[in-house]
Amino acid sequence: MIFGMGFPYRTDFKVPLFLAPMAGISEPPFRLLCRGFGADVVVSEFLSSEGLRRGIKSVHDGAFFTPEERPIGIQLYGANPDGMREAAQLVTEHYQPDFIDINFGCPVKKVVRRNGGSGCLKDLGLVEQLVRVVRGATHLPVTVKIRSGWDDRTRNPVEIALRCQDAGASVLTLHPRTRAQMYNGAARWEEIAAVVEALDIPVVGNGDIKCADDSLAMVRQTGCAGIMIARGSFGNPWIFRQTRDLLEGKTPDPTPEAHQRFQVATQHARLHLEIKGDDKRAAFEFRKHLGWYTRGLPGAAALRGRLHAIESMSDINRIFDEYLRTQEVTV
Repeated sequence: MIFGMGFPYRTDFKVPLFLAPMAGISEPPFRLLCRGFGADVVVSEFLSSEGLRRGIKSVHDGAFFTPEERPIGIQLYGANPDGMREAAQLVTEHYQPDFIDINFGCPVKKVVRRNGGSGCLKDLGLVEQLVRVVRGATHLPVTVKIRSGWDDRTRNPVEIALRCQDAGASVLTLHPRTRAQMYNGAARWEEIAAVVEALDIPVVGNGDIKCADDSLAMVRQTGCAGIMIARGSFGNPWIFRQTRDLLEGKTPDPTPEAHQRFQVATQHARLHLEIKGDDKRAAFEFRKHLGWYTRGLPGAAALRGRLHAIESMSDINRIFDEYLRTQEVTV
């Protein structure tokens, strides 16, 4: 195992690139696709510790991953120390990921109303306790993802990060917005720099990475040891390859043209169908990805309208082919 910049799992690069854990997005098909485009580490969707300990099938399905996705972390959330302990033990024994990540960053209501995700940031003693119990329940590295605080009044990313480090976190990821901000306003990268300065463990930067240039700017401004890309990867898995090239001083390939995007989307759709199995269900779930792959194309609105109505994955290639023929005639 290579520890590189202090990361507790294999990484062949000085600045590893992470695909962020995102509900309904960071599923095996997209994780595999992003790994192929240069993501060094991937993380599961955030999973309820209570759902895991109670054996809820849909939650356990979210812990599934393929060997090709490694290194991979399974991310847990919850506010009950006993539940988090049991979930960490279960994940370690039955799924054997490369690390366990604790979610203190999710801002959605259904998570925070039970004090999970960023809701824990209202009680830093609880944050520290949860890290300690998970750390004590597994031999795997334990990493933590946080926001800068619950709101502006409680905003203190350095204190939160130090408590996580003291409790046993191996790596810390900071999204420098508060829960109250949701995704509004600009991410305060200077807070990432402050946490980097304060901690002894590696710090991963997250927030407002929309293109490869943003990644390079974040590394230069913050000194972060790794970069986590979230919404910037939607319909844009090549952002990882472009970022890697830029970090290594190479000229990144330009953003793919329509036919190249469609090839990647088709590859993604094939992976999605292979893993999901059910054609109609796969088609319904995949519609959102198709909308992202078509952003910025001529006639994108009309194209999205057709793609969002697909009933079968086989409809995708037909619609893409018709679009490309129409564009050739237009040109």
